[in-house]
Amino acid sequence: MNAITPPIASELLKAAGESCIEAGALALDLFRPGARTAARTWSKNGGSPVTEADIGVDTFLRVRLSALLPEAAWLSEETVDDARRLSHRFVWVVDPIDGTRAYMSGSPDWAVCVALLDAGEPILGIVHAPACNATYTALRDGGARRSGETIRTSPAETLAGARIAGPKPMLDALARTESFEAADKIPSLALRLARIADGTIDAGLISPDARDWDLAAADLVLSEAGGRLSGPGGQAVAYNRTHPIHGMLMASNGALTGPLLRALERLRDGETQPV
Repeated sequence: MNAITPPIASELLKAAGESCIEAGALALDLFRPGARTAARTWSKNGGSPVTEADIGVDTFLRVRLSALLPEAAWLSEETVDDARRLSHRFVWVVDPIDGTRAYMSGSPDWAVCVALLDAGEPILGIVHAPACNATYTALRDGGARRSGETIRTSPAETLAGARIAGPKPMLDALARTESFEAADKIPSLALRLARIADGTIDAGLISPDARDWDLAAADLVLSEAGGRLSGPGGQAVAYNRTHPIHGMLMASNGALTGPLLRALERLRDGETQPV
């Protein structure tokens, strides 16, 4: 298939968004606000948790999204990886429930995430957080929205007073050299990026080992809202590689990318342990 035109991309976003909302409703059936989920749970190899809701949403979305674009390959947290995706131009990247631990414990900060890659770059992204009543969507070169309303990142230009989210060890390290406001923990990585996109927070730090499905949809939402996700050297994030695993990353409203990069460089120069 040739490049997807803007009108077709817009139609795909609408249909995929409707599928995400239906998938979110499936997960909500077993979600218990403030209490342990009613879903059956177990541990995957490596110890990370999974629930029957993760599997049910994954299966539902694979059927729906594959019907929308049959020539697209598939990459999902809950599906065995198929290396044939590497030879496909288009790839659906799905996290059925980003923030499974939050979902299991009754926290609302979890999301259904879907992105479509074209030659390794996201061209549409959806981060649907049903328990927060929020749906973030983006089209490449088409802007970003939260529940239909256009969003933009915050105007913050300095780290002083900026609201930054991330793992506590990373924030503690940054606090050795910078003055900022540590934001409340956001269990879902995709929502951490989405909340930078809508200006709720200004920046975020991401520890190594994030996967394509954690990032791709929210990356597009963030960039279309004026923000930026990058590696510690400022490089863009690459998707659909042989190993869809990433090192340390940082996300910002755009204006804070430079200050954050310089702060992290100072930490690397002055610390014997990596940040």
